[in-house]
Amino acid sequence: MLSLLMARRSSPRFGGSSRLVTVFLASSRFSLQVAALSTSGVIFSLKDPTLLPRNDDVPCFDVFNPAATQAAFDDGSAIIAKVQNMQCDDARKAIEKASSVFPSWRDGTTAHERSAILSRWSYLIKENTDDIATIMTLESGKPIQESQGEVAYGASFLDYYAAEAIRPTSAGGGFLTPTPFTTAEGGPRGKVIAVQEAVGVTALITPWNFPIAMITRKVGPALATGCTALVKPSELTPLTAIALKTLADRAGVPDGVFDLITCDSDATPDVGKEMCSNILVKKISFTGSTRVGKQLMKLGSDTVKRLSLELGGNAPFIVFEDADINQAVNAAMASKFRNAGQTCVCADRFLIHASVEEEFLLKLKEKVNQLSVNPGIDKGTTMGPLISSSAVLNVQKKVSEALDDGAECIAGGSPLEHLGPHFFEPTILRNVSLESRIWNSETFGPVAAIRTFETEEEAIQVANDSSTGLAAYFCSKDLARVFRVAGKLENGLVGVNDGIISTASAPFGGVKESGFGREGSQLGIAEYLNTKYIFLNV
Repeated sequence: MLSLLMARRSSPRFGGSSRLVTVFLASSRFSLQVAALSTSGVIFSLKDPTLLPRNDDVPCFDVFNPAATQAAFDDGSAIIAKVQNMQCDDARKAIEKASSVFPSWRDGTTAHERSAILSRWSYLIKENTDDIATIMTLESGKPIQESQGEVAYGASFLDYYAAEAIRPTSAGGGFLTPTPFTTAEGGPRGKVIAVQEAVGVTALITPWNFPIAMITRKVGPALATGCTALVKPSELTPLTAIALKTLADRAGVPDGVFDLITCDSDATPDVGKEMCSNILVKKISFTGSTRVGKQLMKLGSDTVKRLSLELGGNAPFIVFEDADINQAVNAAMASKFRNAGQTCVCADRFLIHASVEEEFLLKLKEKVNQLSVNPGIDKGTTMGPLISSSAVLNVQKKVSEALDDGAECIAGGSPLEHLGPHFFEPTILRNVSLESRIWNSETFGPVAAIRTFETEEEAIQVANDSSTGLAAYFCSKDLARVFRVAGKLENGLVGVNDGIISTASAPFGGVKESGFGREGSQLGIAEYLNTKYIFLNV
């Protein structure tokens, strides 16, 4: 059994420091050398160290623990793994293999067989919750309880699409319309059958902030329909993806049907270009920034690929005067500070009715001050580090600019350098200017930017004044207002009186520059199907 030695912290809110030691994992495909935090001997063990296989004979790149101290980054002990650094040729070979096995996966398995494999994969993921959550927290920094929650959330997509695979509207299903088919003049002329068919080889590019769920909600529908799937996980969080691949193999996913392409940031542009321009790839699904999404659209245009893009957001959070303030504060905390504010659906722009601002801010500040900021692996941590020093610098610059523009900081506002270079205080800014960058662009950090409003019309106008349109939130007890405002917000998903709204059975996706296509629900499986109609003159 592999022991990962983790550290206790001296302070329950803004903790102490740690150092790193190196231990090793063993098996075959990916080269891994794993280090772990160690000071006072609190032990976290992987029950199954073979989740992360090893091969020393390949070029590798480093994976870091974002919760490490500056000293650990300086001496190299912040490295938690070395992972195979695949190149363009490796990606091309993986694509060719996925293409070669596609016919046998599509035609050689029944919908029930694919469903059973997905169900088995989900079972194995849930059975290995503790190990996967530990791996995820070590490489992403999120609190261990959030990682455990994501394991369940990620598995839910496999469960959903295991069920969806055997529905008559899924791959191989179809409908007759009408019977008999008629000409424009109204005369009978045969029949038309419309059928659904798997798209083919899919290239799935996923981010670091949800390293399991963003994979399963793409791979689940892809495999359910009979497609093959190549996943390029973020270079910041490849270990969770590797563990998922190990469990997929054990669940019975055939060789080449689901594979990973791991590479560092230097190799990513060429690998991404190959995945998006190779004629054998028929579908691209990407979750990430709007900037990169636009680049992928251009790369895929020469071969006119199917695209699903879930891009950036800048979510408004509106609190109306009739809201339950306690409920609104709880929703704000869940939406804003989960994963240290590093989600595409995090609330960024808070619009609070002037009549309830003081009460809302008082209760929000009280909740923020109760957050325990520490490495995510520590017991009781409720907010971990940001993913990188550049992320901290981005947040710090935006906060500084907002203060220069007249905002008032009523909580936080500074890095927590004694914890490590990636930690930042949970922050509340009020009276934020509409011209500030922290208002006009996605922050991806633990900062709540707050303004007041007077009328419903004003709140909706300001909320919609954005180039993006992924998530929006508002709080109200007026049912007529709920339907009225939800209908006027220009967003792909809207949360009412709640801050966590994603589920496998709901169609997740944005409008405007937040992308197009949907993940989750029956609409999510349609993204991996082509419709063909067959005319029968019989």
